[in-house]
This record gives sequence, C-alpha cells and structure tokens, in this order.
Amino acid sequence: MTAPLPISHVGFSTSPGRGDLASLEASIAAIVDLGADVVELGLFGEDLISGGRIIEGRAKRFAEICGKFDIRYTVHGLIVSNFMDEAHLAYQKAAVGAMIELCDRIGADTLVHHSGQARNGSRPQLRHHDLVERAALAEMAVVAARHGIRIALENIFAVSDAEYRQLPSEVAATVRSVGSPHLVGLIDFSHAYIEATRTGADLRHEIMAMAPVSGHLHLHDSFGRPYTMDKFYYQSEAIALGIGDLHLPLGWGDLPFEALFDEIEVMPGTALIMEIGERFAAERAESLERARALAARVNARHAAAAA
Repeated sequence: MTAPLPISHVGFSTSPGRGDLASLEASIAAIVDLGADVVELGLFGEDLISGGRIIEGRAKRFAEICGKFDIRYTVHGLIVSNFMDEAHLAYQKAAVGAMIELCDRIGADTLVHHSGQARNGSRPQLRHHDLVERAALAEMAVVAARHGIRIALENIFAVSDAEYRQLPSEVAATVRSVGSPHLVGLIDFSHAYIEATRTGADLRHEIMAMAPVSGHLHLHDSFGRPYTMDKFYYQSEAIALGIGDLHLPLGWGDLPFEALFDEIEVMPGTALIMEIGERFAAERAESLERARALAARVNARHAAAAA
C-alpha cells in the first residue's frame, strides 16, 4: 500500500449557516463543483448540538445532506472552543465530544479545535492555563481515538496584550506534550502572520516549528496586520486597509506562501483547506489552482527525498 502524500487533499470550508441547514447543501455542492478533494464543514453555525447533546432530528438531516456527495469531509468545531476556559470546561468538553460523534456519523476524519485563550498574566498563571488545556486535550484525544478521529489544534492570534494566546511554536509544544496520534497541529498561516507581527516573532520560525506535528492546514491571505482599528462599517473597508484576519483569496494579501511551502514538512495525509468564503466565489477557482501548486511543491520535495 502506497503511503499518503504529505498534502493529500485540497479544498474549501463551507460558509457559516444560519442554524437551519438550509444553505449547507448548496455550499457543499459549490465546492464539489469546483473539483475540490475535501470539504470542511463549518458546524459552529448549524445548530446541531444543544447543551452538549446532539439534536437527533437535525443530525439525521445533516447526515443525509453529506451523504449526497462523494467527497472527503473534515469538520470545524466551535469558534469559541477553548480548553483554557476553566469556568466552562465541562461544557466545552461536552460540545467537543458531540462534534466528534458528528464527525463519526458522516465519516469525517478531522475535527478542528481552536487553541486556548485566557487573560494574560504571570509565568505561573500562563503555565497553569497551558496545563489545564493539555489535560483536556489528552482526555478528548482518548474520545477521538474511539471514533478514529484526529483533533487538529489550530493556532490563533490575540487581539490585545491583555489576552494570552500561544504562538505556533507553543501550540506545537502542546501537541507534543499530549503525545497522542489523535491530536495534531493545524497551521493557520494568516493567524500566524498576524500574531508574529503583533509580538515581533519570526513568521518563518513559527511555521517551521509547528509544521512537523501538523496534519491540517488553513490557507487564506492577509497582510498580517493586527486589529489596530476595532470598527469597520463594511468588510470591504477592512480589506481596503488590509487590517485583520481578512480571509482573502490567495494573492490578495502578501503572505509569502511559496517561500514557506518550499520548506515546510507536514504529516502524511494532511488536508489543505482554504477558508475563503462565497463572498469570493469568482476567485475560488484561481485560489484552488494556486493551492494545488503549493501542495505539489511539498509533495515533489517529499518524493525526491524518498527516491
């Protein structure tokens, strides 16, 4: 049996729903029609879980919709997922457990989970937050193992110095500390760019530090500019100024994708997901072509090394 390529699937995430599943089928179909290999389902907006329990009627309809398409699925969990949130940790774990069950029901192999967020503080306080998150991740990795699912821990950025977020290299250390094959890293390149700019960290160093433990990638473009403005009347204004996590088509920002993909080494079977919404439907095909070229750089280098 041939080993999977480092980057084996390239695709897009679905647009957030309104909670009624009405737009989900059309969103999946649009991605399939582009010729993508994988669809990441944004289940944070679909009202499939209530108080940590799956809503069975909706889950049945959800599974029926997914079953109409012959394509690989991954799932994006809650945006607010946060295993540093001690006050709500039981609720957080219950929701992740339900998401893992939903992954199993539709054959999705990966659940995206955001890395933790807490109030910034002293070194002992931050160490405590890290340990709380690691214990919860270890517990949920056991649950994921029972379903054959991988949890992909995504690097995020802070919006102010009052907020604690781990840099990608620190997210990688969290993944390694848990030491489970059912927990991998997820590099979000734009998030890394913004946080590197905000903290003065070296973007290339952070990406390369996280890559070896990463089994999932999120691509979308930006200028790596932190949120130094907190109000825009239209998304087009943020795009015009290049501020924030813009989720732009590839090439609209200035992320050095080619230079980074000439070096990164990721885990076999990694999915590359573009979080580029239907706002940019006209640009998605071009982004897919560019993303496949980026994946080919990694895969060709891997094949040459193995020859």
